Amino acid sequence: MPAKSKAQQMAAGAALAAKRDHSKAQELKGASKSMYKSMDKKELHDLAATPRRGKPKHAGEG
Repeated sequence: MPAKSKAQQMAAGAALAAKRDHSKAQELKGASKSMYKSMDKKELHDLAATPRRGKPKHAGEG
């Protein structure tokens, strides 16, 4: 499942970093916090690995 926006991709990257213990889960906020709780590492990796080219900054734009 590819990310629909740069913001979604960045939130997935933050959640993935917390899942991999590269950052603290307590510091997550908003979308990244809910992604951390509801998705596994593979799902987060798929979202975070989406190329940014051509993506709007936020999902409603574009």
